[in-house]
Amino acid sequence: MAVLAAGALMLTAGCSSQEGAESSAGQGARSPAGSPTAPSGQTASPSASASPSASRPAAGLPPAKGSAKVVSTLTEGLNSPWGLAELPDGDLLVSSRDKGTITRIDAKSGKKKLLGTVPGVAPDGEGGLLGIALSPDFATDHLVYAYFTTASDNRIARMIYDEDGQTPGQLLGAPDTILRGIPKGSIHNGGRIAFGPDRMLYAGTGETGDGGLAQDKKSLAGKILRMTPDGEPLHGNPQADSVVYSYGHRNVEGLAWDGDKQLWASEFGQDTWDELNRIVPGGNYGWPEAEGKAGETGFIDPVAQWKTSEASPSGIAFVKGSIWMAGLRGERLWRIPLSGTPDKEPLAAPQAFLEGKYGRLRTVLAAGGNKLWLVTSETDSRGTPKPGDDRILVVEVR
Repeated sequence: MAVLAAGALMLTAGCSSQEGAESSAGQGARSPAGSPTAPSGQTASPSASASPSASRPAAGLPPAKGSAKVVSTLTEGLNSPWGLAELPDGDLLVSSRDKGTITRIDAKSGKKKLLGTVPGVAPDGEGGLLGIALSPDFATDHLVYAYFTTASDNRIARMIYDEDGQTPGQLLGAPDTILRGIPKGSIHNGGRIAFGPDRMLYAGTGETGDGGLAQDKKSLAGKILRMTPDGEPLHGNPQADSVVYSYGHRNVEGLAWDGDKQLWASEFGQDTWDELNRIVPGGNYGWPEAEGKAGETGFIDPVAQWKTSEASPSGIAFVKGSIWMAGLRGERLWRIPLSGTPDKEPLAAPQAFLEGKYGRLRTVLAAGGNKLWLVTSETDSRGTPKPGDDRILVVEVR
């Protein structure tokens, strides 16, 4: 890709502030599927080198080398799918970023059922209807939470899902906004939401292309937020009157907790490094002063980092002792085995699977046991859609 030595870095950048957080610049058509590929040390680097004994982990730890195999396609023909949530009966809800709709997917047949369109969604670039999550008390309150872009901001709202409704496309109640005023942009809107083990709601936001907002604690941009199900700040946050939980983020689109209830987040870099971060309350993750492992005082370095051309990470999930991370520009599924140590260092170097086989990968969700749901993202205006795109895949992992 390099045409001049002095410009090589910029030409291979995954997501410059001009191109956006999910750029596919310099990316050709999908390559044929190959066997899982393990990256070199320059491709993806853990914070600590794996020792020779890493191939023989202690009881309860994942193996240093894993595997990932697509065993079936649950459904296809989705338009710009983004958020994914599993209902108590195993069926899935999926959001469409550009259509502003939420659809139910039968977990056995893959049959689609439109629940409705979320009012107020104003798709723009990387904005639109993004992450969705179910209330911890969904069995009784039937509430679906959504993060979406409007004409003026990004916000989080909740809607009642009328599971007994008889009118297709009209099964969602009016949105009840619980948090508004998250800055919006044509790029870097974040958008992932999830309820944590503490039953509180977390949200990853982006800095809209304005790096200074990430360091501004008064802004909701470039942050991870933590709030009650009603959208209120709570005790245990760094500031009792603020929903800001961590800051210094460029664009967070992945949130997941490991078996020890430790929060992890994936983050888009700009020209050099994408990141997987271990999140601590009040932590400053460096952007825009630091990208990747800068080793600078006052900033928390990522646990693992990738060239932006090989990741551009969106959703993450924790399954079988490893973090699994979906890559957009990288068009691959990354596995990061965790060591179980207090500092949560990787057990071994990250490992890549499915490279180029299914195109851009947006969302990954634990499906029970050793399986994942994996959502492709070829119809998001930056992919190269093929017949059947986009899809939800069933992946068997180890």
